[in-house]
Amino acid sequence: MTTTASGSGPAADSADVRRIALALPGTVEKEAWSMPTFRVAGKMFLTVPDDETSVAVRCPILERGELIAAEPEKFWVPPHEAGSHWVRVRLAALDDLDELRDILVDSWRQAAPADLVAEYLTAH
Repeated sequence: MTTTASGSGPAADSADVRRIALALPGTVEKEAWSMPTFRVAGKMFLTVPDDETSVAVRCPILERGELIAAEPEKFWVPPHEAGSHWVRVRLAALDDLDELRDILVDSWRQAAPADLVAEYLTAH
């Protein structure tokens, strides 16, 4: 069994990713490029590449470099995504499911309509 980076429990897996993503308001799962993608209001905010050991999430390009520099064991960008607003996240490197949830919610917020985000934030 793989454990989290902090050793506090089992590492997140694609089932956790799917469960957390689909719990976010307005989220739908749609296959694209032969992999699961997750969208809100027609905008993609999450993909699960075929090896299921990482996910790709939205990340403002100006913040991405700092994020990768601070935690390169968790975050990276493949060459074909260098010009995009996406960053990859290694699931086994996350501290726990709360960190995964925070990352997915942040990505969702970047794609969701403002009224849906406001409604979600009020409820949580």
